This record gives sequence, structure tokens and C-alpha cells, in this order.
Amino acid sequence: MANAETDARAQKRPLSPHLTIFRPWLTMAMSMAHRITGAGLYLGMALLALYLLGAGMGGWLHALTGWLASGFIGGMIVFLITWAIFHHLLGGIRHALWDRGLYMDKEGRELLAKASLFGGIGLTLLLWILKAIAG
Repeated sequence: MANAETDARAQKRPLSPHLTIFRPWLTMAMSMAHRITGAGLYLGMALLALYLLGAGMGGWLHALTGWLASGFIGGMIVFLITWAIFHHLLGGIRHALWDRGLYMDKEGRELLAKASLFGGIGLTLLLWILKAIAG
């Protein structure tokens, strides 16, 4: 009888853990953001390649890519790519520390998650402020 009862309970459980099982926490969100920024950087590099292609081809294509990049949308895309670079870099450092067995306790994981979140935002703002000052 115990076997049938155990089998019935096992069939109701999900086969693997997922977001409805785990309570979301900051390290989980930062892991997802690390993956999303990694994918976003592929798109950003493709846009950079198109911009450089336009600059290299000259003429109307250069005028078009320059116009797109200098507008509000282009500026916002460059700003978000800048944030993605810093966030992904800091997330990679976080994972490199974990690969060495460092900061694996709960407090350490939270510290690194907060550092990658606020560090990415802070470094992005710092770079853009310095850019504005430099003119």
C-alpha cells in the first residue's frame, strides 16, 4: 500500500523545480538578468556592426545609421547596451568567485547579487556622467 501511495504523490509533483516551486530571491533575478544581458549583448554587437558598416560604406547609409544612432531611441539603446556590458561583466565576476568556492554562503550570495545590481547601474551612470562632463 505504501508503494501505491508514494507513486500517487510522485505523479502530482513536477518533474523538476521551477519558478512556481521556489520563492524568487535576488540571486535568482540576477542570474536571469545575467542571461538576458548576455543575449542582449549579441543584439548590441550586431547593431554596432551595422553602424560601423554604415560608416565604412559612406553616403546615404552612413547618414542613415548616424541619424538613427544620434536620436533618442539610438541614445537609449547605447545607454542600455552600456548597462548590459557592466551588468554582464559584474555577473561574470560573481560567477568566477563562485567557481572558486568564495561567497557561497547566504550572506555572500546576497552581497554579490547586490554588488552586481547596483554596481552595474552605478558604473553605467558614472560613465555617462563622465561622458557628459568631457563633452
